[in-house]
Amino acid sequence: MNQAVEYLVLGSLTVDLLPNGSSVLGGTAAYAGSLAHALGQRTGIVAAVGPDADLAALAGIPFAVQPAAVSTVFENRYTSAGRVQYLHHRTDDLRFDSLPVAWRAPQIVHLGPLAHDIDAALLAQFPNALRGVTVQGWLRRWDTDGRVTRCAWPNAGEVLRAADVVVLSIEDVQGDWDAVLPWAKLTRILVVTEAEHGATVFAAGERRQFGAPRVAVVDPTGAGDMFAAAFPIFYQRTHDPWSAARFAIELASVSVTRAGLLGVPAPAEIAAAEAAARAL
Repeated sequence: MNQAVEYLVLGSLTVDLLPNGSSVLGGTAAYAGSLAHALGQRTGIVAAVGPDADLAALAGIPFAVQPAAVSTVFENRYTSAGRVQYLHHRTDDLRFDSLPVAWRAPQIVHLGPLAHDIDAALLAQFPNALRGVTVQGWLRRWDTDGRVTRCAWPNAGEVLRAADVVVLSIEDVQGDWDAVLPWAKLTRILVVTEAEHGATVFAAGERRQFGAPRVAVVDPTGAGDMFAAAFPIFYQRTHDPWSAARFAIELASVSVTRAGLLGVPAPAEIAAAEAAARAL
């Protein structure tokens, strides 16, 4: 942890419950960090996590843990009407002092809140980084049974103005484009992922929609987080939001064809995605 990182992701490592009663490691930090590592970035993951999480899937990726009494525990139930999500436990808020000092000047920083567990003010700690945000965790609330639903985002303007790349899914806003459009005017690049329909990118005063390849979906969990890592990495290399979108869509489409973190793309799949992006 004494070496500087290129890509830093902050969030919570989660325990994701599966229908068969087992569990796997999850969370934006796990999926985005694993994808960045696969892309050859010097990656650092900083996350709050409890002793109940099995971190073996992160072998080979540098990570710093903020110890907590319990991990965030999610359960996703996929129905014909979409995903129904439950939050069974929530871990502690992530603190800036949990970051290794050597990691505090990354080229790209990614804030990945899951359940109002990261203060957006942390963005100000990285003035020289490309600042990416996945906002899903600030758009959630949950009832006494843990069922997750959408909530208002009162400090949206503060976050959007501070960030360089903002990613959310259309599911996060329950299909409400009327909520999304004003946000697009407040930030540099806003991307709305749309599952099998690809993604819509707002950048440089334009709005462009990109389709996704048709694939056999095995597990969609984490695809948006991998998209959110791939996009800023490719954008930093090319300064082209449109080719970055194509690259990220290709990799996210690969990820859903395998379960969990097994969906992290292989080198040949990464090369194919880059070729598709550069062909635009």
